[in-house]
Amino acid sequence: MAAFGVRVSVVEWGRLQDASRVTKIGSVWVAARTSQRASLSTGRISVKAQAGAEAGVEAGQVKQQKADKMVAGTHLAAMDDVSQKGEFKRKDAAFRDWISADPSAKYPAEAGRYRLYVSYACPWAHRTLITRKLKGLEDVIDVRVVNHYMGDMGWTFPDQENDGATPEDLFGFKSIRELYFKACPEYGGRFTVPVLWDKKTNSIVSNESKEIIVMLNREFQEFAANSKVDLLPAEHAQKIEALAEHLYTINNGVYRCGFARSQEAYDEALRELFACLDEAEEILSKSRYIYGNMLTLADVRLWTTLIRFDMVYVGHFKTNLRRIQDYPNLYNYMLELYQMDAFRSTTNFTHIKHHYYGSHPSINPFGVIPGGPLLDFDVPHDRNEKFPIA
Repeated sequence: MAAFGVRVSVVEWGRLQDASRVTKIGSVWVAARTSQRASLSTGRISVKAQAGAEAGVEAGQVKQQKADKMVAGTHLAAMDDVSQKGEFKRKDAAFRDWISADPSAKYPAEAGRYRLYVSYACPWAHRTLITRKLKGLEDVIDVRVVNHYMGDMGWTFPDQENDGATPEDLFGFKSIRELYFKACPEYGGRFTVPVLWDKKTNSIVSNESKEIIVMLNREFQEFAANSKVDLLPAEHAQKIEALAEHLYTINNGVYRCGFARSQEAYDEALRELFACLDEAEEILSKSRYIYGNMLTLADVRLWTTLIRFDMVYVGHFKTNLRRIQDYPNLYNYMLELYQMDAFRSTTNFTHIKHHYYGSHPSINPFGVIPGGPLLDFDVPHDRNEKFPIA
């Protein structure tokens, strides 16, 4: 058994599902990487059959790589979630509990009890920071920020505060993965942000961003400095959430383009992404925001993708049919929101650029960070003139 991989502690070794693939060298446990070989029967096979066999081998290799990463204790990245056709398939969040305003709930809303673990680079985590700011919950729910670079160990914390990243001070953890294992020692999924953490029970309430932002908007009214701000009014909630779910094609579409491992998968993702961007442009040609003249969670969910689009996705993820700047309504809408404090103050362009270009070696193997594009998000927008709000 070849013994190469990454070093794992005895504690980590105990979590490995297949102990037979771990060996001890000296005083260090080392995860071994085994090989799989696919054999084809001899004889004549058609081109179609051969292509199918090759696809099966490739799928097996992808599965083996995932298994190897779990055994080695390394991070299973989003780009590992691909189908046999090379399509990126995002996995559902694993933790889906709920904080409630009801004091008898499993997780009752309380000031100081909960914490958000986030990345400034991540658009999903960015949603939670914006919503927290819009509601005025900065003194109610505290935040810890990971480093922008994501390597084999996934999201990590700095030893000292550095360029917006902050140490983890509850347990002294060095990575988000340790937080997941603290909550669930048998956890076998990806170690994503955001994480909504309960400091009282040392458990993860949720790692699903679209549900976290609803909790922040709805369940902390008693503590919110901006309690009059309602980003999901009950009478409109169903329509707002339906719009946001439809526009998820944009949120996820950039990743489907960037992580595609076949031309067919990329072409399909690109087509669907820009069809949905065209729809969003049409919506914003008729109303100031996604749902009429009120700012809602649908805007928060869409905007975190738009602000990263021209800066990162156009080049890094090859979403280069058009830029957001080429859509007059989307562009001015993006500018208006950026110029609101809750959006601007939670946006860290250094983290965004350095994360994407530095953390995806299969896309950018040398980790070179481009100098451009030069973008000015403080130029005047036209939304006030087009859609005045009394």
